[in-house]
Amino acid sequence: MKIRVLYFGRPGENLKVSDEDIEIPVQVKTAGELMAWLGERGEVWAKELTVSRIRCAINQEFAEWETILKANDEVALFSPISGG
Repeated sequence: MKIRVLYFGRPGENLKVSDEDIEIPVQVKTAGELMAWLGERGEVWAKELTVSRIRCAINQEFAEWETILKANDEVALFSPISGG
């Protein structure tokens, strides 16, 4: 299944990628499983894509890690935003 992944803030800066279209394996069904699969790319990826360090949105809506992915979804990964 093909999806688009966007990287914003610290993840994009540290991974040196802003976006990519990727074919994910059939066993990757949720946003959390996507994070784990991307983390297999190497140590920096595993560190940056820890669910406690980033948030996600799917098709421009905030999403939980248990959210099921569908073909052609746009998944945005970004640093948590805090306000004062």
